[in-house]
Amino acid sequence: MTQNTPRQETVTDLIHHAYAPPAGFVAPQPAVHKASTVIFPNVAAMRTREWKDKTGYTYGLHGTPTSYVLEERIATLEGGLQCLLVPSGLAAIANVSLSLLTQGDEVLIPDNAYGPNKALAEVELKHYGISHRYYDPLDPADLAAKISPATRVVWLEAPGSVTMEFPNLPQLARICRERKVISVLDNTWGAGLAFQPFDLLRDGGSLAVDVSVHALTKYPSGGGDVLMGAITTRDESLHLKMKLTHMRVGFGVGMNDVEAVLRALPSMALRYRAHDVVARELAQWMGQHSAVVQVLHPALAGAPGHEHWKALCCTGAQPDGLAAGLFSVVIDSRFTQAQVDRFCDSLKLFKLGYSWGGPISLVVPYELPTMRSLPQTQVQAGTVVRFSIGLEAAGDLQADLAQALAAAFDGDA
Repeated sequence: MTQNTPRQETVTDLIHHAYAPPAGFVAPQPAVHKASTVIFPNVAAMRTREWKDKTGYTYGLHGTPTSYVLEERIATLEGGLQCLLVPSGLAAIANVSLSLLTQGDEVLIPDNAYGPNKALAEVELKHYGISHRYYDPLDPADLAAKISPATRVVWLEAPGSVTMEFPNLPQLARICRERKVISVLDNTWGAGLAFQPFDLLRDGGSLAVDVSVHALTKYPSGGGDVLMGAITTRDESLHLKMKLTHMRVGFGVGMNDVEAVLRALPSMALRYRAHDVVARELAQWMGQHSAVVQVLHPALAGAPGHEHWKALCCTGAQPDGLAAGLFSVVIDSRFTQAQVDRFCDSLKLFKLGYSWGGPISLVVPYELPTMRSLPQTQVQAGTVVRFSIGLEAAGDLQADLAQALAAAFDGDA
């Protein structure tokens, strides 16, 4: 500083400090870049910098180096080329629907889809003049028959929500491709690990869904403490269309949440397998109890859609397949709802709570007739209870289930 340069106030110096740390710092985790405002070096850069292709930064809502890194890693996980981060899995569903549907269009949704996806169609999309119908995901012919000239988007889900039916996903995707409608898969369960949504054939052919949505809230986060979703595709035009909607509705994610997911991703495959192993063990064990009339788990023989799961998820490299950490059971209809509730309330390690993929095991009883529009012939009569297996020891979870089963049902067995 020269004598002729007036000295700035300390507060100004602190805000406009000239020091920049040296380049070359490398560590296991990416740096966390947080911003709403992004600084430009000059007006020309402000006018020409491009955020849509990730060659630059314009505003925090459109991404920072941290969110760009996570988007690229999720794209790799899913086998896609482009990815968008949104505030939740449901936000991913909404972003896709708002991007690809307009007044007069129709969307087809599997009857066993994630409930909020159905509610979005029944209320919000209806306000915009977008119609919807539900199809039987276990009957590809039903989907083919319901695709109409107005159909623009078909949602797929594997397996179905709560009742865990696994559809013939390649066949459903093939029907969509042949009928020239966009297929969108809720791939939260598969998580990019059980199967690849952009490579659904094992015979060397080419068949893919058009878009995959993924609730990063679940397995990628793994801690039960982050809300985030992702939209992945290989189609540049679809990606740009959804990215522009993303910009216009103002979807953004916090960089501390992005950091949490980036930290969890390296252990995701290990955690996914651990959840899977214990879920299969406990599902088989639960099936032996007299109160349980059906176990709903895609990897178990006899479960609805098991053969479809086996064909898609069991490969030479993974002969036993992967199947996440979820399963449901159907409690015999001779037991009352109060007894089912007592069973859930008696559990000590399993907590009552929605979501899955975290370290704590969860349980939720459902009233299936209120959730479905089509006949549920693949699910036996009774009350459906879903379990999300955490990372506790299998023996401790089994003991917890045993004492709760005894408390609720053994007197009437």
